[in-house]
Amino acid sequence: MKSKKKKRQDDFQKVKLKVGKKKPRADNATNTNFRSRGIHLPEQLKRDTSGPTTHRQLGVNDLLSQLHHYNANVKHSALMGLKELLTSNSSLLEQHLSRLLSEVAAVLTDKDGNVRVAATRVIRIIAQCVPAERVAPFFPLLSAHLSCAMTHIEASIQEDAMNVLDVFLEHYSSLLAQRPGVLLTNFLEMISHRQNAGAKKPQDLKGRSWSLSVNLDRAVTSQQWRLSVLLRLGRFLQAVVENRPGETGEMSVPTEGVFDSSGEGHATTLYVKWEDVLYRKAGVKVFEHSGAKPSPQSTFRLRPELDSGSTVSEGLDSISTVQSFAATLVPLLLEVWVEASASDGSLNSTEGAHLLTQDAMSVMFQVLNILQLLRKLTPKRENQDALDAWFRKEYLGEFKQHFMKNFPYGIRDTPRHKKKTDLKRSKPNAPQNALLTVEPLAFNITLCQVMVSLSQKQSVSREAEGEWLTPLRTFVRETLGREVKLSYQQLHMLLGTVWKMVLTQRSRTVTEELLASVYIYYKQKSLLPRTRFLLLSFYNKLYLEEQGHTHIARSKVMSRWLASLPVQLSQLGHRNPKLSAELITAIQAAASRGNKDLLNSLETHACTLYDPQDGVMVLLPAEFQKPMVQLLYFLPNLSQPLLANLSSCCSAGRISAGLAASLIRILHFRSSLNGWSVGNQEAALQDVDYFSFLFSTLTGFSSESLADLQEDEGTFPPTPLSPLCLHPTPLDQFTHHWDVVEEVCHCLETMGSKSQCFDILQNGICKYLSKFEVIPDSMAAGLLRAVSRLLDLSILPLEPVLRFLSHCCLSLLALLVALQQEAPTETNHKREAIWSCCITALSRVPRLLRMVLQSMRSADVNEKRLPQLGQILSMLLQHTPLHNQLLANATLLQEIMLHLTRYSRGGSREQWLTDLLYCYSVTMSHSSSTHRGSLGLRDMY
Repeated sequence: MKSKKKKRQDDFQKVKLKVGKKKPRADNATNTNFRSRGIHLPEQLKRDTSGPTTHRQLGVNDLLSQLHHYNANVKHSALMGLKELLTSNSSLLEQHLSRLLSEVAAVLTDKDGNVRVAATRVIRIIAQCVPAERVAPFFPLLSAHLSCAMTHIEASIQEDAMNVLDVFLEHYSSLLAQRPGVLLTNFLEMISHRQNAGAKKPQDLKGRSWSLSVNLDRAVTSQQWRLSVLLRLGRFLQAVVENRPGETGEMSVPTEGVFDSSGEGHATTLYVKWEDVLYRKAGVKVFEHSGAKPSPQSTFRLRPELDSGSTVSEGLDSISTVQSFAATLVPLLLEVWVEASASDGSLNSTEGAHLLTQDAMSVMFQVLNILQLLRKLTPKRENQDALDAWFRKEYLGEFKQHFMKNFPYGIRDTPRHKKKTDLKRSKPNAPQNALLTVEPLAFNITLCQVMVSLSQKQSVSREAEGEWLTPLRTFVRETLGREVKLSYQQLHMLLGTVWKMVLTQRSRTVTEELLASVYIYYKQKSLLPRTRFLLLSFYNKLYLEEQGHTHIARSKVMSRWLASLPVQLSQLGHRNPKLSAELITAIQAAASRGNKDLLNSLETHACTLYDPQDGVMVLLPAEFQKPMVQLLYFLPNLSQPLLANLSSCCSAGRISAGLAASLIRILHFRSSLNGWSVGNQEAALQDVDYFSFLFSTLTGFSSESLADLQEDEGTFPPTPLSPLCLHPTPLDQFTHHWDVVEEVCHCLETMGSKSQCFDILQNGICKYLSKFEVIPDSMAAGLLRAVSRLLDLSILPLEPVLRFLSHCCLSLLALLVALQQEAPTETNHKREAIWSCCITALSRVPRLLRMVLQSMRSADVNEKRLPQLGQILSMLLQHTPLHNQLLANATLLQEIMLHLTRYSRGGSREQWLTDLLYCYSVTMSHSSSTHRGSLGLRDMY
């Protein structure tokens, strides 16, 4: 034992120091005999150049990683940095969209309010820059985080979730509306709670398993919170209605879907774009087992069946699903209505029971708005009547009890004391809901629309219906009759209410009262074009329903409105083409049904409507001119002034050539010369007036215009080769007139007797046109075209007419030579038309070629115009169909040739003369044998 203890002492024995001796060095002593040098790492101090950074030199990845920090200030700072980056560099959204959405959405349920507000601002920036198609793959994750925030146990998180929902409803409403089941259940849980199933009473079994809840921890009152939730619920339901695939929402297109008929029996073709299906803009409905009854062995199901505990299915794709959701929501809405109406103590007073505070009216208005949207959730339009019948059966009694008790409602003036507001503690939801004001007029109109939608067609229960519908009719009649200033949406809802009442009441007295009030509003002069268009559309569609409703067909107000349409159209003119088109549609619908009031008014104002200078038809765009032309078919009488205006419209080019041809065909069909007999319909115009119309249209110019041309000092005088001075018309006008002439000739040819038509035509030429020395080239070409098509070989024209036609032909040939010398490509059509009409007339009209040659022979042509005369003869000689007529007039032709060759003696021949002599020799040598036996042609031509 002693040896071990001694050994331990030796191990830890203290070293004794002696004076004057050097201190021994410790075993753990540090050697300080070294030199240090600095190490520089320049790469470590460089900034991150991989992307943009904030003013704190933080990139996107750094900021996103800080969102997982436990400190709320760090997360708030990171969100503010993201806001700074995304505001100045929107290209980052393309690279980091997935991470941004997932990381920012995860902090929507953060316990710190500042973090949630900052996250909402970042999501708003993303929504403003990224379209719905790009967000669609990530939206299920966003929807899941939104659902967690809406159903969170913390009341403040639920309130902030409403702001996020506002962003999604503003920018991604179509994505929210794709799967409405989860969100609709969340809305229910935010204002109510499920009752205990064991304590449910037998009378509450029809869907009333939810009751309103009250949370005392909220910063706002229960009524304000319900108003906030109901406001978002209404916007969400409206988004679901507007994004129905293959359906047109009533709110999106106000002029359609409200005043339409039930739509039964109509089938529409479904056009599918796979891009729309991919982004869930459209859907294709697939039916389980193709509509057939499945076999017992089949286990196939299109989708799993819903369990009995679920409130709302994934999609509102059937009427039963909509009814199931409505059965849950409507009782809650009725509780909210009763609570709001009782909150101001108005139930205890009888005088002011109809007066509501602004907060109560706002809540009750949202209840009515949601009830309206519930009716529009039907998958198909034909299911609307079935859903309305279900609402009527289940809730009509309660609606009458609560809604109609104090109708119409008014606003109560309550003085508000000014309170100091703490901006730091004020919530964003409370001021927004407090400032949400509702006018009493809009409230009462919405209530009218809700209640009238539950009415049914009166038969036996007419007296019972009248008790609660009478206040509604009185309110609608007084609102429209007092000329109260209404917004477009309010007027639209009122007209929808009148439409429903007229079609369901089926009473002539009720119809007259309602339509008279609408007509009073319609006659106001200060209405906006959009409002007037809505009223016009209402009357037009209501008139189309008159066939099955005698009370509409016998309405005096409707007759008065129809008689005023032509006056309105003439006064409106072209200032609003869309409204004018709607007026024309209404006039056309009534004219096709033979409405006497409208036809008489249309006949009275026809000259004004079809005026060639200031008429509606010539001033409206081309797409609206066709219905105006079609109205001529229904006019009972076509007067001479009207025909004169129509002829000017066709000739002046104010309407297209095709439309002018349609107009001429309609007038031809309305005359007694068309060869058709349609029932007992009498001719709308006399034969004399019809021929006068055709002749005026054929000439293309009025007598006043032709008289002005004679006095025009800028017109060139006639020449020996151009007996008539041809006024040049622009190419567009010439082409238009040529097409009109073809249609006029076609109508004249179909009358049966060409000889009588030609007699009328030549009498008109002899009486009205032969005295003029200046005529347009289009009129000369048109006359030659008409004469050649109507003249028979057995008819010999009158001498004055023949002389006038020869002057026209020779003048046109001289013009043709001048056009060929200019050789612009734009005049090709004009040259072809002139050449064809001249050649056709020379070959068909007897003695016309002889008179043209005589004019050439007797013409005092100077040496400068000899080439022009030679070119005219060369063109005639080169045309083979004229050889027989030329040979019949060989003597005249030979004299003209001798006259031309006389100028070339002793000198070199010009090229035009060489070509002419060659054509002359070929023609004579080729046709010498044929000419020997053609003595009859000599007498004729």
